[in-house]
Amino acid sequence: MSFHFLPDEPAAAFKLKSGQTVMVDPSARQGGSCLEVLDGVARVYCPCEETEGMTLAFLQQGDQLRTDRLCSEGICVEALTPLSFRSDAEPLQGQGFDAVNEWTLQLLRIRHLGNAELRLHALLALLVNRLGRRCGDWCDLPFRITHERIGELIGSTRVTSTRLISKLRRQAQLATPAGQPSLRLAAALIEAAPVMG
Repeated sequence: MSFHFLPDEPAAAFKLKSGQTVMVDPSARQGGSCLEVLDGVARVYCPCEETEGMTLAFLQQGDQLRTDRLCSEGICVEALTPLSFRSDAEPLQGQGFDAVNEWTLQLLRIRHLGNAELRLHALLALLVNRLGRRCGDWCDLPFRITHERIGELIGSTRVTSTRLISKLRRQAQLATPAGQPSLRLAAALIEAAPVMG
């Protein structure tokens, strides 16, 4: 894994290009500060060797990442689209919602569905419903996700995720538009996904 460290000094705006990653060191960020996404989509993951880059959450505009609730070894923030965030945000108080905890719970629930095909279906629906947009008979995700990452998220191998993705392509339920960083999914596929609540 390749990443840079987030500067210790809080900043009102910090930008990353798609594919870039920063590591947040919790020991340098005491006092309950947090990161807040201003624009774009980020993947939050654990860089520990034992977890091999386990995804904890995806964040979008307005979501916060509390730095006082991180693993002692730190956390990584990967830009899936061009990303802008601030590292000097004050944590929202009394909202009763934590984006990272909610994503972690939903991803854990997906991993407990009966088989890999159901898990993939539920994952794609979760990503589209949270981070995508509907465009007629299709839904667009503003980023692509690797077969290896899909395997990690649904608890299968890359080979299994590739086989399942190929099946969706043959059924004209998934497309990757040439020259675009997005992923298109049939609206009917998303609407028929297992309900995750």
